[in-house]
Amino acid sequence: MAETARLGRDRNVCFVTTNLNHRLARYAPAVLSLFRLVYGLLFAAYGSMILFSWPVRPTWPFHFGAWPGWYAGLLEFVTGLLIATGLFTRAAAFIASGEMAVAYFWMHQPRSLWPIGDPPAGNGGILAILFCFGFFLLVFMGGGSYSIDALVAPPAVRRRKL
Repeated sequence: MAETARLGRDRNVCFVTTNLNHRLARYAPAVLSLFRLVYGLLFAAYGSMILFSWPVRPTWPFHFGAWPGWYAGLLEFVTGLLIATGLFTRAAAFIASGEMAVAYFWMHQPRSLWPIGDPPAGNGGILAILFCFGFFLLVFMGGGSYSIDALVAPPAVRRRKL
């Protein structure tokens, strides 16, 4: 008897999750585009902070052309805007992901093993990891249906994605 009751409960859970998955799947293209927009704008804001001291001043100054900080800011600003608009999303995300991987292993990982927390206990690299893997996801997923890439794609490619 308990076995039958448990089976009935499992079927209900399966039905609920299947139904939920089906209902949420139709929003995936819009949510992917929102993810791309938010990640791109945040990344561009970090680059803007380094290049223009806006929207906030950086904790230390970056002089024009100074290696590596100024160039990292330039990459962050340009790739962030490209990703936010959805133009050349995969290529820009590949560059941004690679930059964050380099930033983590070059600047953060030598300080400490753990990315959680600021030095001395951690290495402060959590943002570099999150940006790296967020952009790595966009390399494979693309810009979503609400992007310039999707808008300028040939009609045959657009139909195939739907």
